[in-house]
Amino acid sequence: MYLVTAEQMRKLEERAMSDSGLPSLVLMENAARAVADAAIRMDRPDRPMKRWAVLAGKGNNGGDGIAAARHLTEAGCSCEIILAVPPEQLGADAALQLKAARSFGIPVQVFSPGATPWHRYDGIIDALLGTGTAGAPREPYASMIREANDSGLPIVAVDIPSGLDADSGKVYEPCIRAVQTVTFACSKVGLALYPGKEAAGTVTTAPIGIPEQLAEAEGVRTCLLDERTIRRRLRVDPALPRQADTHKGTYGHLLVVAGTLNMSGAGLLCASAALRAGCGLVTWALPSALAGHVIGRVPEVMLAPVSGNANGCWSAETADELARLFAGRDALAIGPGLGRFADDTAWLRRIWELSGEAGLPLVLDADALNILADAQDIASWTRRSAEAPVIVTPHPGEMARLSGLTTAQVQENRLRVARDYAARHGVYVVLKGAASIVACPDGTAYVNTTGNPGMATGGAGDVLTGIIGGLLAQGWTAEQAAAFGTWKHGLAGDLAAHKRSVTASLIASDIIEQL
Repeated sequence: MYLVTAEQMRKLEERAMSDSGLPSLVLMENAARAVADAAIRMDRPDRPMKRWAVLAGKGNNGGDGIAAARHLTEAGCSCEIILAVPPEQLGADAALQLKAARSFGIPVQVFSPGATPWHRYDGIIDALLGTGTAGAPREPYASMIREANDSGLPIVAVDIPSGLDADSGKVYEPCIRAVQTVTFACSKVGLALYPGKEAAGTVTTAPIGIPEQLAEAEGVRTCLLDERTIRRRLRVDPALPRQADTHKGTYGHLLVVAGTLNMSGAGLLCASAALRAGCGLVTWALPSALAGHVIGRVPEVMLAPVSGNANGCWSAETADELARLFAGRDALAIGPGLGRFADDTAWLRRIWELSGEAGLPLVLDADALNILADAQDIASWTRRSAEAPVIVTPHPGEMARLSGLTTAQVQENRLRVARDYAARHGVYVVLKGAASIVACPDGTAYVNTTGNPGMATGGAGDVLTGIIGGLLAQGWTAEQAAAFGTWKHGLAGDLAAHKRSVTASLIASDIIEQL
């Protein structure tokens, strides 16, 4: 459930050993057994995995790998240990593991460039560099990584692929390209974020004797957003059960402010998604010139035409009209297909303040975010109460505009950027993209596990806005709505992709149908 940095993991290990009295060698043995078990499970009749090369560094990560070689040998596999440094340079625990491995007759050699007979092996255990390593691998590690990758053999990484930054997911050159990573106690932040997630392959988190609850005690505030976290931390049943003695009014009323004449579909998608997310009632506020074009398109959605202009676009004069619609509504979603117009910053600020006074939770997306980004005085805007939170749902480009960074800077450390913006402005941030980030004002953050490249299509973000808005209207907390909504949106996308022969053919309405 928890995602930890390298420093947090170090503290967890120290505390676990201090509290339990378990020596480091016990944790190492548990880790090694988990790695060996993972390697053994890869054995297939059509592709035997019996011969393993174990690449071992000088630290505890190397010790884990050396111990894994012993467990693999006991299981009937053939192993050879290839050390990055001479044996006398190994750390204390790694040296003890090497002594034990030699007692089993496991061959040991020190790496020499170009000398390793890779064709003799079925697979590779990467135990070169652990979570405490910073920066690009140096020699001889760099050459070992390159040769391992070039061998074409499947690689199992110990704790983290060598060359991957455990805190950011940055992939240095070179970096191990693993088919599987066995990490220990808690998964590492860098394994959940791209590009590290891709380099890690399938990630398995193995218990090794460090209680998970220590993470909470040590102040870990980042979680993997999966079903376990949904149920245990967010206290949400993904099935969204309903009591028998309820009615449409029980499940909230969302007001959607969206759409222009040339982007009417955005409002339709947003409103439809809110209904599919369980919202009891949805009203779509839209320019009156647009209303005639969408009547009956989604019969379950109520329309609330406002003045706008003759071209079916919004105008700043509609702020007070919208405010009159707040009565009887439980949440507000603004932005999909909204467009830009004169004095739109003043318009958004007035809605921000009036909806806050009315106690309406607010979701901002698309052009509402671009308007917000242009507001030079956002720090002076009224701080929203806990009863009327704000959730912003930017893609990386929008996040860049909001935070004054480049898109490349956002993508370089998505977690930090989202977390910093949430804390600075007292809002909840859903930073969309591969492994979407949900960041809360109190520093809590989630890294999503659902979704696929087919969701990179127009309208998918409008669907997410509708889902989150619909959940807010039902009385969910902002943290629950943002996190579960993001996870559910990705899951629906995965189900939709599974039904299609080509993932690239996925469209936004397919996602709605799987909610």
